[in-house]
Amino acid sequence: MGATAVRTAKRLLLGKEIKHAIDRSGLTQSEAAGLIKFRPQKITDVVNGRAAISYGDLLTLARELKLEDGHVDTLVGLHQDSNKRGFWSTGYNRAYHDDFRLMVDLERSAELLRCLESEIAPDLLQSEAYIRALFAHGSEGDGEVSREDWVQARLQRQEVLVGDHPLQYHVVISESCLWREYGGPAVMREQLDHMIKLSKRANVLVQVLPFKERASGTQVATRPFILVRVPSPGVAGPLELAYIQGEQEIRYIDDKKALDAYESAWRILVSAALPAEDSRRFIRYIRDRNYKESV
Repeated sequence: MGATAVRTAKRLLLGKEIKHAIDRSGLTQSEAAGLIKFRPQKITDVVNGRAAISYGDLLTLARELKLEDGHVDTLVGLHQDSNKRGFWSTGYNRAYHDDFRLMVDLERSAELLRCLESEIAPDLLQSEAYIRALFAHGSEGDGEVSREDWVQARLQRQEVLVGDHPLQYHVVISESCLWREYGGPAVMREQLDHMIKLSKRANVLVQVLPFKERASGTQVATRPFILVRVPSPGVAGPLELAYIQGEQEIRYIDDKKALDAYESAWRILVSAALPAEDSRRFIRYIRDRNYKESV
């Protein structure tokens, strides 16, 4: 019972729905834990997606909280296979770091991803040649993971931008992302062309934050982050998280006060950055200035 569960998008959604149901009942989480003979910490871990709840305990909790049949069906649906990150369970999944696997699952489940990047092109907007350049100077492989695994894993993630229900993807990139060179002029020209092409998709919005932008508050552009919104089939509303990756750790933030601060920072960045068409013109300018096609 003390084992930490695999955190997945489904498990986080289930935890959010359970918390909402407990809050609506007027009980505390400790009191709700007593209904199914859980320790208070265990129900907290379930709510946060860090512990599993059995099918039987879920039904018991739903009965004790007097949930309507439709809501119970939703909880059962979220519980089913909530321990599996099925979207990436085949192919090149071994290349994903364990802490990052939740992000891959969230990308596949999300309806909206908003990304700030300050130094390199965002992962989902990278061309294959650019990806290969990024991994060119690393080790040949880490155990069973080869460079090719890393490349294909990233390309596989980009599939969320296409299909019948593509992810809505909004990125703000510092001008640095257009100047920082990887792989040489030919690779960079291909990358900038690739970014321009993707920015024309209805579900992709790319904005550039120029160096000369003096708007107050844009110092937040030095710290990349991703805001994730995953729709819920239940009544608790969408799952919202901020993803932060540092040198030594990956963090998933769902605290409302912290999320509000990131939302405020995002609004400042979007307002300060160039509009979509101006951003495309700016990317073309950098491409033509620095990476002319060879004759």
